[in-house]
Amino acid sequence: MIIAGKSVKLGDNINTDFIISGRYKFAITDMSELAKHIMEDIDPNFPQKITRGQSIIVAGNNFGMGSSREQAPLVIKEAGIVAVLSSQFARIFFRNSFNIGLPLIETDTSKIDESDELKIDLDNGLVRNITKGIDLKIKPLPKFMQDLLAEGGIVNYYKKYGELKI
Repeated sequence: MIIAGKSVKLGDNINTDFIISGRYKFAITDMSELAKHIMEDIDPNFPQKITRGQSIIVAGNNFGMGSSREQAPLVIKEAGIVAVLSSQFARIFFRNSFNIGLPLIETDTSKIDESDELKIDLDNGLVRNITKGIDLKIKPLPKFMQDLLAEGGIVNYYKKYGELKI
């Protein structure tokens, strides 16, 4: 599986309240409306930096920490972000993201800058920074997780196959 896009850079310790503020938890239930508020507490212009279907969040360490609210990965996916790269993810955020078909890639992100062109090759375990001409190794994803991503998440996978083939 190949994923390509342009990087939108963030720092370390991005928690779920930074991804989508808790003040919207009950006020807005429509995901497309909620996605308009993505990352607004750390960068009010963040939604304007995203190109739907072509943006990859690149963060430092500890992405997705905090609550287990499923709105956080749903908002990222709804905003049109195709993947998130970080050196480490909070475990429940990691699982919630794969359940909805949002690819999370663990790698050293220190050599990726804002607006770098990236190509993620899940089959070969590499992120190619096209802008800088360098390759970064990624933590390999098991085939089952790649299958979940290919189907758009665990619900779509189950609808298609009627069972989980782990």
